[in-house]
Amino acid sequence: MHRFAKPSVFLKLTGAMMPWMVALTVILTVVGLYLALIGSPVDYQQGNTVRIMYIHVPAAWMGLFCYVGMALCGAMSLIWKHPLADICARATAPVGATFTALTLITGSLWGEPMWGTWWVWDARLTSMLILLFLYLGYIALVNAFDDPERGSKAGSALALVGVVNVPIVKFSVDWWNTLHQPASVARMGGPSIDPSMLAPLLIMAFAFTGYYFIILVLRVRLELNQRRIRALQLSGLFDERAAANGDDDALAYDQGHNAGAGK
Repeated sequence: MHRFAKPSVFLKLTGAMMPWMVALTVILTVVGLYLALIGSPVDYQQGNTVRIMYIHVPAAWMGLFCYVGMALCGAMSLIWKHPLADICARATAPVGATFTALTLITGSLWGEPMWGTWWVWDARLTSMLILLFLYLGYIALVNAFDDPERGSKAGSALALVGVVNVPIVKFSVDWWNTLHQPASVARMGGPSIDPSMLAPLLIMAFAFTGYYFIILVLRVRLELNQRRIRALQLSGLFDERAAANGDDDALAYDQGHNAGAGK
């Protein structure tokens, strides 16, 4: 696994996989949206409002999934000091925050016609709002320090502490009396949702997962390339200063160091 975590291997591997990931995600999105908006039946109680579910539920799943992934990357960054893990955590946070915000927005759009209100301080809604604040807090914290390493450590610690909110979000409808409906897919005894609705729901969930990995890979590749450019710029600046000052020893050392790094 450590071999695949090397930046050079990551760039090569993801470069080959990216076209396939994009194609698969586009296909899943098109099929999922068609089934969700046209192919699935109208709910006998909710009417066409039920179609919000095909965005709301996968977004909620991805909000939780991204946070767990961010926390795991943060833990690997703290324990093994691997820069790629830290980059992945930083790249995941905005995507997870977007999914969580989308969950809250679509939930409000569904709640107004169903509950008669845009928002209630329900256990599920409140814990999901806390999840969004945890994402935003992580993003703010990792960028609050001049030293990136200190920011990474602080952000990773916050992400790990915030993991406790994930099971609260998941089981809030079971632990407290809430307006939010109980789980209908991931539950004991199997899904209670009709297969004609379950199929597009799962397809959209896979499409959202593909979208997450595409954005993650693009953001990580961008950061790695930016770091490579900065390293080359600093190396070139060092060469120019050494040549201008006539510092042959420093110039020879830098050239030898670069040659050794390229082997």
